[in-house]
Amino acid sequence: MEKSLTECMRKVLETKPANPSQLSPLVLAYIGDSVFDLVIKTYLVDSKGNMQVNKLNRFASGIVKAQTQSKLIGFIEPQLTEAEEAVYKRGRNAKSYTSAKNASILDYRRATGFEALVGYLYLKKEWKRMLELIKAGLDALESDET
Repeated sequence: MEKSLTECMRKVLETKPANPSQLSPLVLAYIGDSVFDLVIKTYLVDSKGNMQVNKLNRFASGIVKAQTQSKLIGFIEPQLTEAEEAVYKRGRNAKSYTSAKNASILDYRRATGFEALVGYLYLKKEWKRMLELIKAGLDALESDET
């Protein structure tokens, strides 16, 4: 029996793990975007229970948008290790060929850095650390809104 979802995926899909240190920051952000989305949706389903999907989606959309991710990284940046901060900055400073739809360029770049950090920690299997940082950001966001 596999010990984690990623082990199961790699076994069934017959892939080998990528080395996150060798991936571009935009590739890290690409996977980090999906991981963050899954974490938030799991959190909402677990905490809100059985509610209308459109309401769950509105909650999730409010959290995963660039403006909110920019706020989250602002809250947790002082907690980052040197290595984590370097990954965040690489993602933030990466030249992206897409632009923000409903966010400022600054928020979009900071969100890309946040997603790169999430992707990096996910691929390094530092899931607990990744989730601790996300929770710290969500807690700070909730305190900021009250």
